[in-house]
Amino acid sequence: MNDTIEDHAPETHSDWPLRPWVLAVLLGLAGLAIHCIDEWGSDSWVPWRAALSAAVAFGTLAFAFTLDRDRWQQPLAFAAIVALVMAGIAWRVASAGDHHADESFWLAAGVVAIVLALPLFQAGFHRLRWRTPYRQTHFHVWTDAISAGGAAAFTGLSWLLLILLSTLFSAIEIDLLDDLVNEAWFGWTFSGAAFGAALGVLRNQLKIIGTLQSVVMLVFSIVAVPLALALVIFLLAVLASGIAVLWNATESPTPLLLSVAVASFVLVNAVVRNGDAEASENRILRWAALVLALAILPLALLAAISTGTRISEYGLSPERLWGVVAVAVAVAYGFAYFVAPIRGRMAGWMERVRRANMHFAAGIGVLALILALPLFDFGAISTRNQIARLEAGKVAVDEFDFDALRWDFGDAGREALAVLTRDDDAEIARLAARAQARKNRVYPGYRDRNRDQRLANLRFDFEDPELREDVIALIREETWHCATACVVLDLGEGDGAQRRIALVENGNVFWEVLGDGEAAEPAKMIENPRPQQKPDSRVEIREWSGRRVYIDGQPAGTPFE
Repeated sequence: MNDTIEDHAPETHSDWPLRPWVLAVLLGLAGLAIHCIDEWGSDSWVPWRAALSAAVAFGTLAFAFTLDRDRWQQPLAFAAIVALVMAGIAWRVASAGDHHADESFWLAAGVVAIVLALPLFQAGFHRLRWRTPYRQTHFHVWTDAISAGGAAAFTGLSWLLLILLSTLFSAIEIDLLDDLVNEAWFGWTFSGAAFGAALGVLRNQLKIIGTLQSVVMLVFSIVAVPLALALVIFLLAVLASGIAVLWNATESPTPLLLSVAVASFVLVNAVVRNGDAEASENRILRWAALVLALAILPLALLAAISTGTRISEYGLSPERLWGVVAVAVAVAYGFAYFVAPIRGRMAGWMERVRRANMHFAAGIGVLALILALPLFDFGAISTRNQIARLEAGKVAVDEFDFDALRWDFGDAGREALAVLTRDDDAEIARLAARAQARKNRVYPGYRDRNRDQRLANLRFDFEDPELREDVIALIREETWHCATACVVLDLGEGDGAQRRIALVENGNVFWEVLGDGEAAEPAKMIENPRPQQKPDSRVEIREWSGRRVYIDGQPAGTPFE
């Protein structure tokens, strides 16, 4: 038997007829402020502008979700804290430049912390701590998600209607709406006002949202049955075939496994709901939820093995360290959900799941906030790991990704790369200097199983050993070359210390520019020139002599000189 909405909603909440108007004005002004603060179209954020924009956006949204007619002081204080935290994170992100390599993750971690803190604050966690009723926290999680989704959908529909009306009036040569739609300040203001108005209406209809929440969870709980059956088959197949079947099926099993684990988590809670009185009484659904709860741990462990295998093979990187954090959270959830049915021999396992949700929500929110702060440098950690692998011989010199130090690990990577340019090993020093001088990032083929065969397909028409080494390095990096027999021709010197080459494969001619440690220019197929012709252009025939590529005496490509 389902509880009524009054059992879930906070006592301080009340229907407020002016709420849609207040939120429309509040978020409309916030949208206009964001437009005025930021310099749209610029290549980089100015730190103070980014901080102020984040403060206005996140602080205003936090206030809009928590504001009530007779309760504004505490929501205002919470919104101020949210604004301060996100402003600091945005300032750090905008100031990072190329000094760090994972600034986008800082912003994502901050958003996660705020999203988790919002329902906890709405449920009174700041006052009640661990005595906070789970049903209220769970209620706010769903109503916030439904309110945000509904407001976003209304904003999209409002734009469609506005564009339709502007087109309609433009047909009779009234261009006012069309001109407004094309103004950036109007777009931000209109979007904020539409979102705020819809949010205000939805927040006034908690009874309807509560009913919709029950319907959504009912639909989700039905989906739990086929997913549970599929996971049983999947895990049995992995046990029978071995974990290697995952590596053969996909290059990135970790995101897939974590996505399924998250889906299982959502569907388990759709059955468990706010309390035992509300949990589904259907035995099939309860058993499906139990299977999904038990399946989260093996899925998370498979993801951990996948991540560990990738790290063992390629070493650490900032992205992989953030992946480790995500996997660790999944394993912790999986362990809690796995132990819940075992403790007490199935009795009360749903209540233990709910209790774990409350603890993890607070804990992960704190963890996300800590990771968003300048306490850890994942670029420096990754750099130390990669250098240690190189020094220990765990990775061959010609397979080491020097470009990652130059582009992916921030200042710590570039400092380490500068040290490697003076290494006693001449090959390390040469490759490090080459990577240091690059103007563009070169991405190696991590799973280029045909590299040796591609190098065997390579043939030179020159003897210069240094140029040959540069070409071999190029073929290693650009994995689309020399899948079949290919020939490299020396076209002579280019600008400065650069060397020009032609790479001939399958009758096609490509050219590259190498030298001075810089990255090669993108490979291009030689094509006929097409000069711009004007009505008064002079068109004539001239004698020409030059050089071109021949294959077995037949011309290939177009003349290049």
